[in-house]
Amino acid sequence: MEADYVIVGAGSAGCVMAYRLANAGHSVLVVEHGGTDAGPFIQMPGALSYPMNMRRYDWGYMSEPEPHLGGRRLACPRGKVIGGSSSINGMVYVRGHARDYDHWRDEGADGWGYADVLPYFKRMENWHDGGHGGDPDWRGHDGPLHVSRGTMENPLTRAFIEAGRQAGYPLTVDYNGEQQEGFGPFDMTVWQGRRWSAANAYLRPALARPNCDLVRGLVQRVVIDAGRAVGVETVIGGRTETIRARAEVILAASSINSPKLLMLSGIGPAQHLTEHGIDVVADRQGVGANLQDHLETYVQMAASQPVSLYRYWNLIGKGYVGLRWLLGKTGPGASNQFESCGFVRSEAGVDYPDIQFHFLPIAVRYDGKAAAEGHGFQAHVGPMRSTSRGNITLRSADPADDPVIRFNYMSEERDWHEFRTAIRLTREIMGQDAFAPYLSHEIQPGADVRSDAELDDFIREHAESAYHPCGTCRMGRANDPRAVVDPEGRVIGVDALRVADSSIFPRITNGNLNAPSLMVGEKVSDHILGRTPLLPENVKPWMHPEWETAQR
Repeated sequence: MEADYVIVGAGSAGCVMAYRLANAGHSVLVVEHGGTDAGPFIQMPGALSYPMNMRRYDWGYMSEPEPHLGGRRLACPRGKVIGGSSSINGMVYVRGHARDYDHWRDEGADGWGYADVLPYFKRMENWHDGGHGGDPDWRGHDGPLHVSRGTMENPLTRAFIEAGRQAGYPLTVDYNGEQQEGFGPFDMTVWQGRRWSAANAYLRPALARPNCDLVRGLVQRVVIDAGRAVGVETVIGGRTETIRARAEVILAASSINSPKLLMLSGIGPAQHLTEHGIDVVADRQGVGANLQDHLETYVQMAASQPVSLYRYWNLIGKGYVGLRWLLGKTGPGASNQFESCGFVRSEAGVDYPDIQFHFLPIAVRYDGKAAAEGHGFQAHVGPMRSTSRGNITLRSADPADDPVIRFNYMSEERDWHEFRTAIRLTREIMGQDAFAPYLSHEIQPGADVRSDAELDDFIREHAESAYHPCGTCRMGRANDPRAVVDPEGRVIGVDALRVADSSIFPRITNGNLNAPSLMVGEKVSDHILGRTPLLPENVKPWMHPEWETAQR
């Protein structure tokens, strides 16, 4: 078992790198612990709440009791399946704001400003506007990743955009183009009614080549010889084997498992490794630190007429949706149902959006439990750039043990202020005339939950992860003690070892993380291949002209 490149994890970035490295003529082995992504639970977009809650497809991680959320343990799903989390996520496609990447660059991730990453977003995309308009010059049109839009047939979906306009916010034809701020249609990684995961877009074409192969196994550690990564120790069918890498080992195992593997391999905070009896190869204090996520609540409204997707929330309805999808990849099952969205600033003086709305034309939870009140709709809302930081640490030196996940959510006072504002702004939008024909009353938080203290209690009890963990192998300059990898993804202090997934983000981006994770795979592929990066595109993104003095 030997290849030029051994990639650990068949997730978003791993699939991209397998495709790019194999296409360049190198031999590639991808090691993945999870199984097949075949079957309607994963491939049918409308069934997204199923794979996210199935141990067969998910590592099943939970946070430690969160001290600022009443000691609750929060679910932290990560894909344990071909395609990784792109096979169990909500399929929402958000690049992030231009300022996110300029911040990365300014923090020491040289060559990762927006001008540098935009060409990679374009290279990976095959964008379809669905007749809703957009910014074709800012988008890619012949990449492996199909990005499409929903039909927006449901009147609630259209009402949300109109309500945003009535509340005084701008409209945007393409939040992934020139102007993120405002209300408009959502992009999704869906193509011809199917989930267009990293496995469908990148891994399957790569595996069709004779020089790329997939190995099913659980990687326990990176094998390091005289300061150089030479392979990975892997349990395959009950036997421990070493898969050797002639050129490099690349970890793309997620923001939870990549730092865990580094620490098991002797790369991490020396004191922590020594406590667990692990020999220190490289003392990197940043491994497992800088953990970030998006936290959100669901602001739910009951509908005054039967217009929501709740009409399918029974055995006959689900059968109808499933049959339409199986026969023609059409109907409600062909969409993730996140078809309209909004990005706004919480207050004057915030220079770019720090609140995101996911609108859904049904009142339902991520675990698939519908609101007891029947027909309704909801917006998922929460702050985008929390200053709270957590960490990933080892529970023991046993690779079979789950890592210790501490998000430390809501540990900064600013988070509470932003979250309360986000809920109040959502209520204001739901109260616009566009919703008047459909709105009965507020389900949650509930019309009587008004004061700061009452909203804080609601957040403490009901906030959930948006499942966007990142930042635990932070990218930065080689002389930065907080950095784990350099701007080419190379692990500082070890040769022939890289990390490329959401763990290398210096700071969380605006919105969902799948698109930036794929982009990381694209850009790091060029670094691995020693290619000159794509030429920067110095375009000017739209900023609200009165951001210093106006909230909208």
